[in-house]
Amino acid sequence: MSHLDDDEVDAPPSSSGTGPGSLRLLTVGLVLGVTLVAFETTAVITALPTITDELGGDTLYGVALAAYTLANMLSLVAAGRLADRRGPTPIFLAAVTVFSFGLVVAAIAPSMPVVVLGRTLQGAGAGGFSPIAYQLVKRGYPERRQPQMYVWLSAGWVLPSLVGPAFGGLVTDHLGWRWVFAGIVPIALAVGAVSSSQMRRFGPSAPTDDPAVLAADRRRMLTAGLGASGVAIVVVGLRSASPIVVAASLVTGGALAVRMLGRLLPNGVARARVGEPAVLACRFLATATFMGVDGFIPLAADRIHGVSPMAQGFTIIGAALTWTGGQALIARRPDVRPRHAVRLGFAILGLGALLSTPVLWDAWPLWLTFIGWAVGGVGMGLLFNPTTVSAMSYATEGSEGDTGGQLQLVDSLGFSLMGGVGGAIVAVADRTSLGLTAAIGMCFALAVTASLVGVVAARGVRPAMRPPG
Repeated sequence: MSHLDDDEVDAPPSSSGTGPGSLRLLTVGLVLGVTLVAFETTAVITALPTITDELGGDTLYGVALAAYTLANMLSLVAAGRLADRRGPTPIFLAAVTVFSFGLVVAAIAPSMPVVVLGRTLQGAGAGGFSPIAYQLVKRGYPERRQPQMYVWLSAGWVLPSLVGPAFGGLVTDHLGWRWVFAGIVPIALAVGAVSSSQMRRFGPSAPTDDPAVLAADRRRMLTAGLGASGVAIVVVGLRSASPIVVAASLVTGGALAVRMLGRLLPNGVARARVGEPAVLACRFLATATFMGVDGFIPLAADRIHGVSPMAQGFTIIGAALTWTGGQALIARRPDVRPRHAVRLGFAILGLGALLSTPVLWDAWPLWLTFIGWAVGGVGMGLLFNPTTVSAMSYATEGSEGDTGGQLQLVDSLGFSLMGGVGGAIVAVADRTSLGLTAAIGMCFALAVTASLVGVVAARGVRPAMRPPG
């Protein structure tokens, strides 16, 4: 596949509308898809402490966080491969449908387990968005413009980071948390209609009727499902009060997850082997670090500081803003080697986690936590774009969705494992004398540790070598 000029889009010969206006409209459509997921995430995470308060679901707080990303694991693999085989439009519309249904389920949930079910459906639907966006960036934009497009996709988080917590907090305070989910449904349907209209000119990038290839695709999706099940066994088992159950879940679930994920990802990810494996390892460590802080600051703001849902959400929005700022900064510095940017990003991300730790003291001003975690966001941005560009450089023609799905898979794994482990620690604190402050402190400590490992793993980050000529 050869890239076209800046104002053209790579599309099937039968396509129409590949001029400058179409490229801009495609950009708008892709950013809107990201914005929808970001808006839902920021609004719901603001409301989640209130939901657990009302439904008595403290022990399922971490499950509600992890269920979303566990469902993503299966959906990311399936959506990426199916988008390559069938084209992005039908897969995107299916994702929007599942996502919207999950919102409805959560809105009418009578108990916390049903909220978790709704979050699972939301995660499954949202998992279809990112691989398709990454596929279309790779197929539709010249190589020199792709880094900036990844910045624009991340910029889709900026407005939701400002509006989402306010929306979630205001609606939770005045209408009730159920309307946080219900209010997003019409937005999801509108975004689905607008975004899909710009995808229709892109057909399948790797269509096939070969029974052997289709059977291999089905096996890959089954493998993803088994891998997600293994992670789920670990996450759920960690919440048990029985040491035997905890040990059994770690052994059985861990073995299943490692074996299945090993089939989905390149060899050497666990060792951060030079090249694509190190890139994916760094993304796993980065999302785990981020979740270990971002997922639990609102809980500390609620239970330790006793502030409103709106204030809980605003405490973490600075990191989302500086994340995008860090991406924009590094995208303008193509002279900086990816491994150097990633190493620096991990160092700053870990510093941000440390600066956020004083939120565990009730006398600590939350505006200082806002600033401290905003520092961490800069680090996330500095490492995010180089890892994205490096990972997608390994995509060959017809595998763009699959490669994007792999990248999003390790992101999801990092979020889900840290959310699950952190949630398990909170659940233990809820039924023992450990205490919530110590539990959240342990989550922060895990995040700092992951960032330090990331500094080391960054040494292996390399983009794919381009053939000469």
